[in-house]
Amino acid sequence: MKKRKILLMYISRVSGHRQATMAVSKSLKKFLPDADVMSINGFGYNYPLLEHVVNAAYMTVIKHTPKVWDYLYDNPKVVKRSANFRNFLNKSSHKKLEKLFKEFPADTVICSQAFPCSMVADYKVTRGLKFCLVGTLTDYAPHSYWINDGVDHYIVPSEDARERFIKKGVAPEKIKAFGIPIRSKFAEKMDKMAVREGLGLDPSLPVVLVMGGGQGLGRMKEAVKKLLALSLPLQLIVVSGANVKLFKWLRKIVGSSPKKIIHFDYANNVDELMEAANLIVTKPGGMTTAECLAKGLPMVIIDPLPGQEERNADFLLEKGIAVRVHDLGDLAEEVELLLKSPDRMGTMAQAARDNSKPFAADEVARLVAGYDPVLAI
Repeated sequence: MKKRKILLMYISRVSGHRQATMAVSKSLKKFLPDADVMSINGFGYNYPLLEHVVNAAYMTVIKHTPKVWDYLYDNPKVVKRSANFRNFLNKSSHKKLEKLFKEFPADTVICSQAFPCSMVADYKVTRGLKFCLVGTLTDYAPHSYWINDGVDHYIVPSEDARERFIKKGVAPEKIKAFGIPIRSKFAEKMDKMAVREGLGLDPSLPVVLVMGGGQGLGRMKEAVKKLLALSLPLQLIVVSGANVKLFKWLRKIVGSSPKKIIHFDYANNVDELMEAANLIVTKPGGMTTAECLAKGLPMVIIDPLPGQEERNADFLLEKGIAVRVHDLGDLAEEVELLLKSPDRMGTMAQAARDNSKPFAADEVARLVAGYDPVLAI
């Protein structure tokens, strides 16, 4: 029997898209141990210079003119007007994709971001190819750029997202509400007190986790200051990501802080940090959200990015998993109210667990394992 070859595509090295790809890759090795699995930055592979330009432009827009991105995100007028440019990018990627598929003749392609998914779908349809193409969403509100002929399966985070895709015209049988692929360790049970002790925290005091995604975006420094000013005894875990200024400031104040702080730039044990915490103060990135749901961790939302994260926030608020703080001046009071309300916290934690899908990566791997390339020829 011919050896399976599975290609996974993401964009950006520090991104939820890449994390989802890594989770699926690990599950594939479990269900298809003999398969060749390769992961690449799909946008960077085809357009390395353009990727840097797009990333820089995106960061500039969301930092300085966020309302512009909110307007652009899944706006039907923008989707329609950009169709010619997207078609040009898709067609001009064919030459590199042809080279890639000659070197690695994949029978299945899994894309965790819409741009490479669109390129591969166009290449597949134009060349009349038969490989299986899977689009795996990493946010809770699907947008129209995902929708392309040639996509065989869409993996969406929830039944709500599934219904939205159906309304956008996607055939229901193509849509699987498996969830956002995260690492399986987030579903593992842990002893909270033992985890706190292992991290050097006091097991008896509440713990608040503060995160801003891989880029360390948002007003994290201000949030930490507000929490440190609380009279309520608590401990902080802060993950600063790529925010170097924040990391340096934390390193400077940790010795003189009135409250215990442990901090990281990047952390490989986010599952443990979430286990140790009573609640998290964060912006609602798709991966962070899925991990919090798996851990049953109540969320306090600050500074969601326009577009996808605003819609993630809507989902979390609607389900009763999170509260949102618009004015950071209210953050400390909101956190104190939550920590003093165990019944409310318990309800939020249960809502998180009720909406969690911690084994999405395994479900994707099972779906791919059931695909027979021979029958598709």
